[in-house]
Amino acid sequence: MSEKVAIVGTGLVGSGWAIVFARAGFQVSLFDSVEGAASKARELIAERLVDLVEYGLIDDKASCLARIEVAGDLAAALKDAVYVQESAFERVDVKRALFSKIDKIIGKDTLVGSSSSGIPSSAFTEHFACRDRILIAHPVNPPYLVPVVELVPAPWTAPETVRGVRALMDRVGQKPVEMTREIEGFIVNRLQGVLLMEAWKLVADGLASVEDIDRTIADGLGLRWGFMGPFETIDLNASGGVADYAQRLGPLYQSIAASRPLHEVWDGELIAEVERQRRAVLPADKLAERTAWRDRRLMKLAKERQL
Repeated sequence: MSEKVAIVGTGLVGSGWAIVFARAGFQVSLFDSVEGAASKARELIAERLVDLVEYGLIDDKASCLARIEVAGDLAAALKDAVYVQESAFERVDVKRALFSKIDKIIGKDTLVGSSSSGIPSSAFTEHFACRDRILIAHPVNPPYLVPVVELVPAPWTAPETVRGVRALMDRVGQKPVEMTREIEGFIVNRLQGVLLMEAWKLVADGLASVEDIDRTIADGLGLRWGFMGPFETIDLNASGGVADYAQRLGPLYQSIAASRPLHEVWDGELIAEVERQRRAVLPADKLAERTAWRDRRLMKLAKERQL
């Protein structure tokens, strides 16, 4: 019998995690507090597996799907699980209430990762007996196509927990990255947040359209970022490496940063303008179709990265 993983919360992220573990050979138990949600998630997973077979990312849909079951309740989902991936709604009160239930029934050696995208686990795990076995394990969606996972320990997370979850993520083909301590937004959303803030500001100031800003990333910066990070990018963009780059362009970036207010918000008028521009390019009734297109493109890229 293969090892078991519990997925608690079966929305887009949770069902994506189920694919990650099932394709790696784990038994996966799905649980969601919303009646019928876990069963619907399993149906969605079955549809995704068809595409993954077509793109050569898994060998067999039937065997993978057979490893995914729907649990009748939380206790059944957690029973004998070596790891729990929590992907509940992104609210402190929701997560705290859920972890209160998990704490009462979790196995003594079971590790827990939360998919929280920006809320540190110290905000909802402090008073629980199992708190030393909990950390943030935040993926990028969909996790079965985008492999990076942020591991963020709370002040009371045991070092063995971080090591154990990192080893597990390596086993299932993810790419774990660690933070030494908590900070709101972690790595992914702090980096993405800076880029988004500037993108919204360029639109707000009437300097560029939404479409051209997207094109700048998709057909420019993003091409390099698809296989190297920002530090390697700049290291290769000056003949003398990163120090040379910093000396040449550091003053420019400092000037840009100094020209921006520290705390800008996306107000209703700006959001409406960006929404207008996006809907002119992609009508709302085509969002699901375009999401499927995105996932197929990611599948091609994932296959290419395996070669």
